[in-house]
Amino acid sequence: MPRKRKLLAQLSGLQNTTRFSQICAVEQLNTTPGADPSPKSSKYFVIEKQKSPQLQEDFFNQPCVSLAKSFLGQILVRKLPDGRELWGRIVETEAYLGGEDEASHSKGGKQTQRNAAMFMKPGTLYVYQIYGIYFCMNVSSQGEGAAVLLRSLEPLQGLDAMRELRGASRKAPSRLLKDWQLCNGPSKLCQAFGIDKAFDQRDLTQDAAIWMVPGQDPPGEQDVVATTRIGIGNRGEWAQKPLRFYLRGNRFVSVVDKKMEREMAARGHSPGS
Repeated sequence: MPRKRKLLAQLSGLQNTTRFSQICAVEQLNTTPGADPSPKSSKYFVIEKQKSPQLQEDFFNQPCVSLAKSFLGQILVRKLPDGRELWGRIVETEAYLGGEDEASHSKGGKQTQRNAAMFMKPGTLYVYQIYGIYFCMNVSSQGEGAAVLLRSLEPLQGLDAMRELRGASRKAPSRLLKDWQLCNGPSKLCQAFGIDKAFDQRDLTQDAAIWMVPGQDPPGEQDVVATTRIGIGNRGEWAQKPLRFYLRGNRFVSVVDKKMEREMAARGHSPGS
């Protein structure tokens, strides 16, 4: 009997040793050399951060009005020199159709050093200055001299940095800007995202500091208001054309057309339906 117990004990010890060796071997296989041996540092447990899909040239290569509508709901991303990223959802745009458009910088098909980006490949940034102080950002589309003005964004990420940039651009100190005030206008958008003339002629599909990614849940036609552009002045019939587009009911839009929204409601176009 004692001899039988001794044999059982030896067999049990051998099984435990073998099992321990197998566990050690698996842990060594799963663990990155020089790293924390816990499972969280194993290459089998670490999930690499996936980069958001970037909008490519085929997205921008569409007619101006179509692109202006397609921009709604997409995400503009700006990477600052310090590595911080600013994200904003596009909620308002204006289309400028090129040569025939009396309100466009490229009216008559005239190409200058200032508006050269409007004649470049779709997805090229056209950044110009107004009043010698503020900047506005456009994106070229299909069509000679055609481009889309980005009017307003809904801030999603990096709001503190946006406030810093807006504050640095304002002459006099003032109260803290609310979220909806950060990017509700073309020049405010550029201030909040640190966009200046240095971004003119950059390619949104290639640039490391600014690009676009697809938004979630693209809006339907019933969610988009088409109305007149802002600040056009005396441009004849072109001042009245419905070439401004915005997301209905979004509080980050710069100027709401209540009359048009009432007309849409009367026609049974309710948001999200």
